[in-house]
Formats: sequence, C-alpha cells, structure tokens
Amino acid sequence: MANVAAALQKLLPSKLPPSLSSRPANLYQVLSRYPKDGVGQRVHQTRWDMKGIEGCYWEVTRTKLKLEGNHGKAWGKLIWKGKCVSENDERIPGGLKYSWVEGVSKAPSRPRSPPPPPSAPSS
Repeated sequence: MANVAAALQKLLPSKLPPSLSSRPANLYQVLSRYPKDGVGQRVHQTRWDMKGIEGCYWEVTRTKLKLEGNHGKAWGKLIWKGKCVSENDERIPGGLKYSWVEGVSKAPSRPRSPPPPPSAPSS
C-alpha cells in the first residue's frame, strides 16, 4: 500500500497549477478557478482583512475574462458589513490593482498584546 501511495505521489506535480491554488491573486485569476468564470462566487480584497473590516464581499453576477483568466472585467453586487449597497450590478473596481481571495472578509486573528507597563512619575 505504501508503494502505491509513493507511486501516485511521484505522478502528481510538486507545485499545484494556478487553477487549483487557493492563494490570493488578482480578481480575474481568482474567478477563473471556478466554473462559469466565478459567477455566483463571493470575493473580497485581502486588504479588507488587514484593516479589520468584517462581513464585506462582492457577489459576482457577470464576468468577461480574457488572456486565460489573467485580465478581464467583472460585475457584481457589493455587500458591506452585511448590507447590500448595490441596487444593480456594477463593475467591480481594482481587479488588477489589489489582491483578492474567495469568501467573506474577516478580521485577522491576532493574539492580544499585553498593555504597556505604567510609566513611573518623574519628580
């Protein structure tokens, strides 16, 4: 059984192709990983996580990808902190400028740092 697993491991590529990666990328690369070019997916900018913005995402309603999913246009509805702020589809800005991932934004989980020690009164 171990020989079979080792043989299968040798057949698999050491690095996953971009279509199977879950790493952040530009908007069009992320959308090209999914069926129907990502229509129906929820995506958000990674910087929203870093800023502590939670519950925000774009729900993709239409895409027009080109150059094997590296460029294109995407439209969707913006959900900001749980509320839909887009009445109609609108073009999703920053597709190439920012890094995007699939899902809803959430604040980074960081351990709390202890409060600084009280300073001694100067006399």
